[in-house]
Amino acid sequence: MITKKIISFFTFGIFLLLIGGISKLFNWSQSNLIMAIGLVFELLAALLFIWGKLKNN
Repeated sequence: MITKKIISFFTFGIFLLLIGGISKLFNWSQSNLIMAIGLVFELLAALLFIWGKLKNN
């Protein structure tokens, strides 16, 4: 079951990846850090989703 927390982590990760990609176009020095944090949020959302699936079975 997908909870609001997982959806929130997923959408925030997508938002950070999008902002990091846009800032990469403008050669902002922090763009790699923002993209890395976005990937961490995406990974956290995936792990929470998998944990929920395994816990229910």
